[in-house]
Amino acid sequence: MPTNPVLESQLTLASTRENERKQWWKPVTSTEKFLSLFATAAVCVVIALAISLAAVLANSTNSPQFIDADVAKEEALISELPSPRSARFHQMKGREIQIDNADNEVCKTPGCTLAAAELLMNVDESVDPCDDFYKFACGNFEKRTTIPDDRSAVTTFSILSDKLLVQLRQILQEKPSDNEPKPFTLVKNLYKSCMNKNLIEERGLEPMKAIIKELGGWPVLEGDSWDESSFVWYESVYQYRKVGYSVDYFIDFSVTTDLKNSTWRVIDLDQPGLGMPGREYLLKGLEDKVVQAYLNYQIGLATLLGADPQRAKEELTDSVEFEIKLANITMPREERRNASKLYNPMTIRELSEMIPQVPWLDYMNKILEPLHVLTEDERIIVDVPNFFKQLVVLLEQTPARTLANYHLWRATAATVSYMPETARSLQLKYSTVLTGTTERRPRWEECTEGASSSLANAMGSLYVRKFFQEDAKAAAVEMVNDIKETFFEILDTIDWMDEETRLRAKKKAETITTHIAYPEELMQNQKLIDLYKGLELSSDEYLDNALNLTRFGTNYAFGKLREPVNKTDWISHGRPAIVNAFYSSIENSIQFPAGILQGAFFGKNRPTYLNYGAIGWVIGHEITHGFDDQGRTFGPDGNLQDWWEPSTKDNYLERAQCMIQQYGNFSFPELNMNVNGKNTQGENIADNGGIKEAYRAYERWSRRQNPDSNGWDIEKSLPGFSKYNTKQLFWIGAANVWCSKSRPESLKLRILTGAHSPAPFRVRGPFANLPEFSNDFNCPLGSPMNPEKKCAVW
Repeated sequence: MPTNPVLESQLTLASTRENERKQWWKPVTSTEKFLSLFATAAVCVVIALAISLAAVLANSTNSPQFIDADVAKEEALISELPSPRSARFHQMKGREIQIDNADNEVCKTPGCTLAAAELLMNVDESVDPCDDFYKFACGNFEKRTTIPDDRSAVTTFSILSDKLLVQLRQILQEKPSDNEPKPFTLVKNLYKSCMNKNLIEERGLEPMKAIIKELGGWPVLEGDSWDESSFVWYESVYQYRKVGYSVDYFIDFSVTTDLKNSTWRVIDLDQPGLGMPGREYLLKGLEDKVVQAYLNYQIGLATLLGADPQRAKEELTDSVEFEIKLANITMPREERRNASKLYNPMTIRELSEMIPQVPWLDYMNKILEPLHVLTEDERIIVDVPNFFKQLVVLLEQTPARTLANYHLWRATAATVSYMPETARSLQLKYSTVLTGTTERRPRWEECTEGASSSLANAMGSLYVRKFFQEDAKAAAVEMVNDIKETFFEILDTIDWMDEETRLRAKKKAETITTHIAYPEELMQNQKLIDLYKGLELSSDEYLDNALNLTRFGTNYAFGKLREPVNKTDWISHGRPAIVNAFYSSIENSIQFPAGILQGAFFGKNRPTYLNYGAIGWVIGHEITHGFDDQGRTFGPDGNLQDWWEPSTKDNYLERAQCMIQQYGNFSFPELNMNVNGKNTQGENIADNGGIKEAYRAYERWSRRQNPDSNGWDIEKSLPGFSKYNTKQLFWIGAANVWCSKSRPESLKLRILTGAHSPAPFRVRGPFANLPEFSNDFNCPLGSPMNPEKKCAVW
């Protein structure tokens, strides 16, 4: 799940940020969801609040993303094939586009009519599909879509998420039934406390001021009365843990799955997350307008809480300069894609010898108490040893007042969503510069999202009982089986892979575990009651509820240290009310929650080729993640290991480099920015493999319905699309998954920090690399959508 681009919540625990730090858990739309749901920092702070329980209860090191041997020779052969005898032609820009639907057979059922209407609104036939298929399939979506003031983007995902939110709101507003199980009361109480805006305004800033005092006082507010000699950074961390705030602002501390022994958990130390969306912003320095807006936000909030404006400007400038230095010593995200680099086991004794400036044993025991007591022989993982060596030097060189101002800024900012509108308006002002949004989302949306994400198992259970259509689950199971079989076939045909590695790859693919819609345990009330035992949430104390959640979630996550990992645990796979999909390397599993098995992704009453092009692509995408640049470094049992023969590994890296360079050349001239081909390579590999698998899997499904079928002749075209054959409609439907319109600011944010390529290139890249596409649309070799040089990994 995406973290807050403006501020992470106090509920963003170290154990939960493991999800974003190491992307071993691949969500299909981590960035998509952020860009579509993020309107203000307030919303995402609530999403971060969600992490305190939803992701913490998932308790995995998985990170919330969806969303060939000789391609040139293959393309040449395909281009020489004669056109089908029955082909018609559609004139476009003086060139003939092959259309193979001479019989004009059109499906006229309500389901087909509805599907056609949705596609017709988006397709722009003034664009040559061989020039830019994204603009052809989604051009009118961009033209007709106006981004609301409270959104940074509108996407296919956000539209479906909005529908889901309305359904969840309906559930949350229902009166409690007689003898309602406590977990359902808890999630409704959390929603009500968030909606109680009058009480929040009535209490004003006093609750926040009291918390600041409890955390040791914010120097910029205390002025000359603040005692610098009393501040020790790690002792401040202990107090944050006690009150209910993140312990991760200087050092990220988590209990996570051991990557080389994925049945067991281990303590993990890593570089911290930053107050801005990524180090890329801070490295631009104080002259950058977004960094300047970040500083102004700090000054405004401190002044609102009582600081002298001039003092606030001086001291918080020092604080941001410290954070810039902190960003400079962190490992870039591109380097963090290598899991082996982040796996540095040692004992606490060895860490203490390497970095004696920190009382490591006492530090960890204080964070873990009263759950565990460690000894110096405890084995831990230190992700980036060099960062810690540089960190202690930076901490020693930085005045205590600056460190305390930074630490209290992070805590105060994390609490803004629970404060009156005077504080939230400052947050929005910063959000406007960062993402382009000028209004915050309606309160009910913010509160629904927060309640659903925070108590995802309880909310998911209610959602499934009321809204989920069970036939979608059976259809998804069938598609997963087809796409898996197709992947096996692809493995058999790859000529750059030696037989030993091929057999290992097949074994890994065979052992992929599938989680579809929801686990049956989610329907058992007693399971939910046991899960949330000890958690109390009132219907009016929103801030107190947040602190209760973070303490409960932290204790739950840290309490798992001595417990073996249950890779099929229903809790971590029981969050169905979300529009997303996942692959977990440490589980070697794929997950498709109930929320994505609808809308543009799946419909039982529309042609199956549309379903394979949409949710089928998602399924193939997630399967392929097991063999992308990160997934390929994990074996079938979920352990980090190198199972590749050297020559095959070199062949793989050569093909991956082709894709890195290809996507790195995709650009947005209006922003003067190129896609980061290295940072997006995993998603790009998954996109390319996924659509190829979905296409061929549909042919498999079609022939199963009719052995005499050619793979594409058993279903009809759509109303309004009679000139297109079913192959072409597969591509049109698939591309529509990525129709979107973004503000320039949010697009810049995606390019700088996202692991996914922007939407246009999630269509143009994979489609241009596949000979099947250029053949189906008769695109000339050398045209933009049929380049002479293609890239393919799987």
